[in-house]
Amino acid sequence: MEKTLDTATIRHRTANLLSALGKGLYEREEALNLALLSALAGESIFLLGPPGVGKSLVARRLKNAFRDGVSFEYLMSKFSTPDEVFGPVSIRKLKDEDKYERQTERYLPGANVVFLDEIWKAGPAIQNALLTILNEKIYRNGDQDLRVNLRGILTASNELPPRNASLDPIWDRFLLRLEMGNIRQYRNFLNMIVDTEELLDTQIPAELAFGEAELADMDLQISEIDVPAEVLNTIQVIKMRIDEHNTRPNNQDNLIPVHDRRWKKIVRLLRTSAFLNGRPKVDLMDCFLMLHCLWSNPEQKDLLQELVSDAIRKHGYTQAVNLGMIKTEVEDFEKEVLEEIQVKRQVAEEQLMVVQEDYYELIKEEQHFEGLLIPVKQFRQLTLDEAQVTNFYDQNLNLVNRLRSKKGADEFSIEVLHNDRTFTYPLRTKKGEKTEIIFKKPHPLVQRFWEERLGQIRTYLDKQVQHLNEHAPSEMEYLEQNLFVDAQYAEIVKHNWREVQEALKRLGLQLEKIQFLYERG
Repeated sequence: MEKTLDTATIRHRTANLLSALGKGLYEREEALNLALLSALAGESIFLLGPPGVGKSLVARRLKNAFRDGVSFEYLMSKFSTPDEVFGPVSIRKLKDEDKYERQTERYLPGANVVFLDEIWKAGPAIQNALLTILNEKIYRNGDQDLRVNLRGILTASNELPPRNASLDPIWDRFLLRLEMGNIRQYRNFLNMIVDTEELLDTQIPAELAFGEAELADMDLQISEIDVPAEVLNTIQVIKMRIDEHNTRPNNQDNLIPVHDRRWKKIVRLLRTSAFLNGRPKVDLMDCFLMLHCLWSNPEQKDLLQELVSDAIRKHGYTQAVNLGMIKTEVEDFEKEVLEEIQVKRQVAEEQLMVVQEDYYELIKEEQHFEGLLIPVKQFRQLTLDEAQVTNFYDQNLNLVNRLRSKKGADEFSIEVLHNDRTFTYPLRTKKGEKTEIIFKKPHPLVQRFWEERLGQIRTYLDKQVQHLNEHAPSEMEYLEQNLFVDAQYAEIVKHNWREVQEALKRLGLQLEKIQFLYERG
């Protein structure tokens, strides 16, 4: 009897399998990794790219991931018939039993891994049957519903589906969408063109390939993978941002349609990633897989990368610890304390008088130079130390002088340098009022109530800090090791983690400040 999966070694096995599948290929790791992930999640993937970049090779390699795997590959054209994809009609059944039934054994319904090239050229009859297979893994063969044992469906084209409502349901069923191009790095290109290894005859060690019992066991274990609060909140934020994008009038020609069914399939994909990485729960790093699930046009990829990255950077662990609620609680507490212990009163004071709306006026007993008015903005920039060039205006706001000046020793005065002499002039002032705040001691009963409230907030805050210290650091250690997500995204997750730590620390200091205020009185 075939053994079921050992979760303790699943990551090691998956990594070795991906390495074996990718042997001899260059810059095709992402396509292979995502193809395997989609197949083990029970989903399909669409590869967009020109001919000759390895789309069909990825599908042929993927077949080897399954023990006794059977593949079916077909290049669509406008002349393709259902017989060529789903199998010919059985003449014997039709003649002897009067049954319209196809011989499916060596065709799509009898395969584990299917690759359909130039998928948009398929006719309506093929599209309709394919839609049922993608939806329910069922092929209607005559009067019988045949459950197909498909693990992975890969489709490809060098173009996006034409704007045709009849193709929208098929397009929507491809959960992952990936652009493939030519090899970019010159070293890899040179290695590829001189490599003599046969790319189609890759041998996968038998112990790495997945058998039927293992796949059934995997499906059950994937369903038990936990989806924590930080992941669910991040998905919710991303959905809200997409909805906002779609409601803006100027985006009506660039909609990002993501329906409920796709969100549910995305969560299944994230769970599969966590399982194959040997984890009991999804983490924020897995969320970057959504970048391959949300776009409808490659032009949307940059927007979605910014949107997903921003959601994780700002809202990942932040919402998991309910940081917004804690902030509101601390701010309300501070406001209540200040309203009780602060007493505001108006105190008379002398103030500079603003004339002509934007000027201060010099009081001159002797006219050593022309100009009575100085702009308020320029006077505020002056210091006691170094003189600066200052504009002086007459009563009609005509610029009449530019002299070096600095603030005088008296609060409401200015020193002006003219003809190698320094003249000090007072500025015109007026009587005004300012608000002065004094603090009073709160009533003992009120203070006792505050102590209880402070203790409750601090206890909750300490629990959140403890939760992060106990759980997040272990995640931080293996973020870069995700088998299906580029390691560069780990820094975004770490940034959010550091931000939450700093925010909790600031809230703790704010609580100490509040306590000091009411205890000092």
